[in-house]
Amino acid sequence: MASWRHGKPAKEEKEIVRRAKYLSSKIEEGPEKLCDGMPDFIGTQFQGEWSLYTCTMASVAWSNIVTLFSKHQENAVKSIERIIDVALSPKIREYDRNRWGEDPLEDLGGSNSHITYLSHLAWMIGRYKQIGGGNKYDDLYNTLCETMNRRILQSPFLNLPSYPGEPVYMPDMLVAIIALDEYAQYHNGKYKSTVDEWLRRARTEWVDKKTGLLASHLIASGKLIQDSRGSYSASNCAYLSFIDTGFAKEQYECLKKNFKQRFPFTGIKEYLDRKCLFGWDNDAGVVILNLSPSGIAFAIGCATRLGDKKFRKQLLRTAEIAGSTVRCHGKSHYLLADFFLVGEAITLAMRTST
Repeated sequence: MASWRHGKPAKEEKEIVRRAKYLSSKIEEGPEKLCDGMPDFIGTQFQGEWSLYTCTMASVAWSNIVTLFSKHQENAVKSIERIIDVALSPKIREYDRNRWGEDPLEDLGGSNSHITYLSHLAWMIGRYKQIGGGNKYDDLYNTLCETMNRRILQSPFLNLPSYPGEPVYMPDMLVAIIALDEYAQYHNGKYKSTVDEWLRRARTEWVDKKTGLLASHLIASGKLIQDSRGSYSASNCAYLSFIDTGFAKEQYECLKKNFKQRFPFTGIKEYLDRKCLFGWDNDAGVVILNLSPSGIAFAIGCATRLGDKKFRKQLLRTAEIAGSTVRCHGKSHYLLADFFLVGEAITLAMRTST
C-alpha cells in the first residue's frame, strides 16, 4: 500500500512527483476537458470552481516539491506556467462571469468582488515566482493584488463575498490573504498591513466562542454564522498555517478537539452536532461514516506544516483506504481522482506542505 511509504519527505519523493505529473497531465488536456471531467451533478458553477481549485492546488504542490527537492525546479516552473495558462482561459473564468454578470479580468478597476477567481490566480502566480518563474505574469500579478487589496479595504469589515447575495466564505478570503502575504514577501512588504489587520480582526472578532474555531461564514455585517463544519475549519486551519503559524496551531488544536474521529477510521468529521453515515456535500464531497474527504485532505496540510507526524500518517492511511492508489506510465493517483480530481490536487498540495 502507498501508506507504507508515508514518513520522511525523502521516502515520499518518487510517489509525490508521480502524483504531480498525473495532475499536470490532466490539467494540460485543456480547460474544456478539465471542466467537463468534473461530475455533472454538481452543476456548472462547481465544475468551474473545482477546476480552478485543481489548478491552484497543483501549482502549490509543484512549488512545494521544489522546496523539498530542488532538482525538480525546471519541470515545476514549466508545469505551473502551463497550469496558469489553463486557469486564464475563458472557460475556467466562466463560472465566475456567470455569477457576477461580468468577466473577472475585464474590469479590474471596478468594485465587484470576484475574490475566488482573482485570489486563486494570484496565488498560482505567486508560487510560480517563488520557484524562479520569469516575468511573464508580472503585470497581471501586480494588478490582481492591487485590486484585491483595494476591494478588501473598501469593505467595512475587510471581507468580500464570493458571489452576489451570499455570505463571505472564510476559506475563499484566506486564499486572498495568502496571496497578498506572498506578494508582500516579494515586494518589500507591500500590502502586509492589510494582511496583519485582517489577521488581528480574525483573532478578535471572527472566532466562534463555542468551538474556538475561525468562522466558516460571515454575513454582510461581519457577524458570524454559527455553523462550524469540518471541511471549512480544516481548510481555514491549513491556509492559516501559510501565514500565521501561531494562530494556525491554536486552530489546529481546536479542529482536533471538535472534529477528530478515531473510529472506525481516523479522520475529520464534517458535522459537529449530527452524524452522517452517507451523504453528499459540494464542499466536503462524499461524506461516509461521518468523515469529510476535503476535511481530511486539508487536515493533512495542517499536520504536515505543524509537524504532527503521527496524525499525518493516520490521515494519509485513511486517504489511501478510501482512495486506492493506482500507478501507470510513471504517474500515480488515487482511483477516486477519475471522478474527483480536485481531491487529488488538494491532498498532494497539503501532503507536500513544509
